[in-house]
Amino acid sequence: MPDRRGFFKVSSHERQVIGALGSIGLATLASRVLGFVRDMVVALVFGAGPVTDAFFVAFRIPNILRRLLAEGALSTAVIPVFTEYAVNRPREELIRMLRAVLAVALLALGVATVVGVLAAPWLLAVIAPGFTDPAQRGLAVVLTRVMFPYLLLVGAAAFAMGVLNSQGRFFAAALGPAVLNVGMIVGVLVLARRVDPPIMALALGVLLGGVGQLLVQVPGLKRLGLLVSPSRELRHPALGRVSRLLLPAVFGLAAVQVMVFVNTLLASLLPAGSISFLYYADRVMEFPLGIFGIALASASLPAMSRQAAAGDTRGVATTLNFALRLATYVSAPATVGLVVLSVPITRVLFERGRFSPADTEATAVALVWYAVGLVAFAGARIAAQAFYAIAEPGTAVKLGALAIAANVLFAAALMRPMGHAGLAAASSLGAYVNLLALLWAARRRFGLLGGRALAASVARTAVACVPLGAWCLLALAAYHRMDVVTTGRIAAGLTVTIVIGAGLFWVTSALLGSSERGVLLAMVRRRGARAA
Repeated sequence: MPDRRGFFKVSSHERQVIGALGSIGLATLASRVLGFVRDMVVALVFGAGPVTDAFFVAFRIPNILRRLLAEGALSTAVIPVFTEYAVNRPREELIRMLRAVLAVALLALGVATVVGVLAAPWLLAVIAPGFTDPAQRGLAVVLTRVMFPYLLLVGAAAFAMGVLNSQGRFFAAALGPAVLNVGMIVGVLVLARRVDPPIMALALGVLLGGVGQLLVQVPGLKRLGLLVSPSRELRHPALGRVSRLLLPAVFGLAAVQVMVFVNTLLASLLPAGSISFLYYADRVMEFPLGIFGIALASASLPAMSRQAAAGDTRGVATTLNFALRLATYVSAPATVGLVVLSVPITRVLFERGRFSPADTEATAVALVWYAVGLVAFAGARIAAQAFYAIAEPGTAVKLGALAIAANVLFAAALMRPMGHAGLAAASSLGAYVNLLALLWAARRRFGLLGGRALAASVARTAVACVPLGAWCLLALAAYHRMDVVTTGRIAAGLTVTIVIGAGLFWVTSALLGSSERGVLLAMVRRRGARAA
């Protein structure tokens, strides 16, 4: 129930999650919007074909490393350690630990970068065996080598992110991906006509964005007095703790990204353009996933870590339930909108220049099947965090491997009858396997998870999606009846459809008594109160 000020009552740990979610979500929104601008620019200049396939295959490596490091494994491994030092140790010990961890991280990343540059041809042979054209394969190798130093840059940025997040600072770190998008946009607009081949401009833009991701966090580190230089201490006790969390975190949180690698490999065996169709569809699906799903997972980890440190495993289960309900409340209506409006959304975002109507149809089909798994992608990411919070990453590792195996089996079964859409469907099915397995393991580890409350929340959210879905179907029918179809008219229609659809969902969920609506309203009001 709301209090007399109109704020929805939540626990202190839930308030921490909500506060962090607001900062991370806002920064991620900026990143996703700029990401769409980036993809529209790429589609306009390069379209979808063998050249973009080569770039997207090469970009898979730095992009996945970004997600693992900046949005996943490294921050997951270092935040609990950094937080413990910040809370329980003298400041001198904190500084010493940070310098030691930074030194080892830079050393490991530097070695990995050199190995990656040298091994680029073999890496491409693994992730894109269907690239039989020597020119396309050679271009992909060159682009991979140019972009591989991004690993060193994003690793340093992820270290800075861990430091800032452990101090309760989230916005600047979450803004890093937005800076990457700016770098890539600048690369295309400024360099595409000045380099040969023109697609090289995108690769150089990735490096420019990597530098920006690191620099944008420097002011925050300076204000905290935590802008440190690496030391020569390579045997600090904290290094063992970080490494014990890091390796399992890489495997546990990499499930979705390994699925992306599998899809890229299999898509290279399909007709030209399949990799690009999957890439563009994945980008659209990641808009709501990044703004809320990944942001909520990042916001939940510090709160669950504090509860775990206090021995409050029931509190961890409660926070997990809270985060899952919130994620479903936002992801389910987003799924409905993306599925029903996949074609007009894809057309507005990408159909211009060399991106044809046929490309729109192919991308929209993939988007439908990716969107079906949106709830699972978000939920699995959140559920995995609970095991890292209690320093039991092995469970997430095993279940992540199970999800990867399921994705491979589904992909092998669906790619022939469904083409590239079958690969998107396999990713979604694998995500559901991962989510269900994690919930089963969490039930065994924590006891009751509030399953009835979670089920009731999911049911209310599903019912609230019904009028939203009906409205979107009416709008889609109107779209098909248009005599003159222009991108501008479709964009205007989509805007109206989304605003009214969101309003229908919001009102219906209020009538159903969805507590998640009140939580989001409290977050907005609190941010408004702070701004005032």
